Amino acid sequence: MITETEKDKSKMKPQEHHKEAAEHHEEAAKHHKEASKMYESGDHKSAAHHAHSASGHSNAAEEHENEASRKHAATFGTKK
Repeated sequence: MITETEKDKSKMKPQEHHKEAAEHHEEAAKHHKEASKMYESGDHKSAAHHAHSASGHSNAAEEHENEASRKHAATFGTKK
């Protein structure tokens, strides 16, 4: 997976943002599960690392969600 800094988000289409958001949510879930296992085993340092990684993926997912919504609104406007 390409890191966020390597991508030009301005050229991405809304559907690409949704795909990226989904991938980040999946990665966040993996890190949350691993953090839970580490806390249960008493490895708090590793747990904190995974929790921090999960947070980063969640933040990246939210950025893509917001960008997809912004681009959708710019293209289609608000319908009533």
